[in-house]
Amino acid sequence: MLINNTFSKTKEEFRPINPPNVTMYVCGPTVYDYFHIGNARSFIMADIIRRYLEFKGYSVNFLLNITDIEDKIIRRSKEENKTAQEVSEFYAKAFNNDLASLKVKPATRNPKATEHINEMISIIAGLVEKGIAYNVDGNLFYDVTKFPDYGKLSGKNLEELEAGARIEVNEQKKNPLDFALWKKAKEGEPSWDSPWGKGRPGWHIECSAMSTKYLGNTIDIHAGGNDLIFPHHENEIAQSEACFNQKFVKYWMHFGFLNIQNEKMSKSLGNFFTAREILKKYSAEAIRLFFAQTYYGGPLNFSEELLSAAEKGVEKIVNLAEMIDAGIKKNIEDGAQPDIDFKNYYMQFTEVMDDDFNTSKAVAVIFDFVKNVNKIVSENERINSSFFSETKKFLVDTAENVLGIIHFDSLQKEVSASLENEVIELLLSVRNILKKEKNFPLADQIRNDLNKLGIELKDGKEGTTYKKK
Repeated sequence: MLINNTFSKTKEEFRPINPPNVTMYVCGPTVYDYFHIGNARSFIMADIIRRYLEFKGYSVNFLLNITDIEDKIIRRSKEENKTAQEVSEFYAKAFNNDLASLKVKPATRNPKATEHINEMISIIAGLVEKGIAYNVDGNLFYDVTKFPDYGKLSGKNLEELEAGARIEVNEQKKNPLDFALWKKAKEGEPSWDSPWGKGRPGWHIECSAMSTKYLGNTIDIHAGGNDLIFPHHENEIAQSEACFNQKFVKYWMHFGFLNIQNEKMSKSLGNFFTAREILKKYSAEAIRLFFAQTYYGGPLNFSEELLSAAEKGVEKIVNLAEMIDAGIKKNIEDGAQPDIDFKNYYMQFTEVMDDDFNTSKAVAVIFDFVKNVNKIVSENERINSSFFSETKKFLVDTAENVLGIIHFDSLQKEVSASLENEVIELLLSVRNILKKEKNFPLADQIRNDLNKLGIELKDGKEGTTYKKK
């Protein structure tokens, strides 16, 4: 299996440190607002990668952190006249709810920054002891000139990084690229005790502390959006490797931007839609298919037309899924046994996914499979149920368990709910006929029996309506 490693700029054979165990860390949100659909791309693609590793037999320890203390959270708390904790807790809960709505599997852990202050202080103290971090009036900075490999992830030297970066001028810094490890407390802002006085952590130290605590000093896979390569991930490497004297990450993976009219979607530009807004118009399966149809590392233009097309694609799979379940229920043993090479389809799927998680080609394999099965069904009146069982297994293994673009269980629930509504409507029609025939005892019996089942009828001028209690 090959992974495109941002650090080496090449595809490398995936060899985890301790197989079959894999450690994977994904940079999560700063919880000051609802996350936008561009952020959702990173979380969904990371979810698909994690799911595929599990499909291959790996046990994945998957961390998705929550940054719950940061300048943006403090600003929002002042705007809303709330505490930073109230703001972060509200949006952290919303984040997890929205991820669940997008069918993203729960992480092994969702560590919060504020719960790991001691670990951050420990790393900073180690950097101070080594002469890599320096203290200016209670503010601690990392001296990037003390880390010879600084810039290797970005593929640039200090001069190139300095020339291309938008750096906030700070007279306390020795070098423009030096970054904050610990910020001195300001009045009215959250703070914690430290050897250097009250303060709060810088953003970059949070991920170093949380990832190494739960996953060890060297992580198999660290992933995030392209915008995190510099400075965030560059700084994580500098902190962690200088502190622990070990390689921090084996494989760096980065997800491309979701653009609007070829411009990066971002809150700072105001050209974004929240994930929950998009979920009101499109299914989670369609959103996942929309992302899966493009290589994870490249840019993708947001398009409602493409989302609508993805919804139609999901519908094709759903239609086949309903046909499959019906075919299994018939329990036919003496029908046709169509000749379809399931083993070859599995081989095609794993071949393209093994090549740096090429989801766009994996989607093509699934739709070719759907097309062939539909053709077989149209050409045969009576098919063995075992064929439908094998067909379902392939779709569950690939389209459901890896890509998450169909969910058979929820499909069956939807069918059950739809059937239930149809039965109720049928009983209401029968009851209306009975009332017209003045057979009130039987009409009342239907009302009473439905009431016992938790369905309340209301008779009005426009007819009878019902609601579930």
